[in-house]
Amino acid sequence: MDDDDFDDYDREVELALYREYRDVVGQFKYVVETERRFYLANEVTQTRVDTANDFYFELVMHDVWVWDVYRSDRFVKSVKVLTFKDVNIEELSTREFKLPKELALDE
Repeated sequence: MDDDDFDDYDREVELALYREYRDVVGQFKYVVETERRFYLANEVTQTRVDTANDFYFELVMHDVWVWDVYRSDRFVKSVKVLTFKDVNIEELSTREFKLPKELALDE
């Protein structure tokens, strides 16, 4: 496989993942971003855990979709994440998801 073939394959896989995200985002209540992953979830609990010299966050999510191009099944029953880094949790609006015009995909 030459570099052009690999680049084409990589673009197709990313596009398929984005299309899957677009199709499923309306089924979820929260968007969760960590340093390593992006999740859609219907239930999220965030707990700050203090240690002797520092703290970390424990996230527990249920009914989850994971943005990960290398997973064959991105739907997960539950996920637990421990992180010292920033966590962003946003509640999605109930309106239908629309792509920004500059990202719209012609099908």
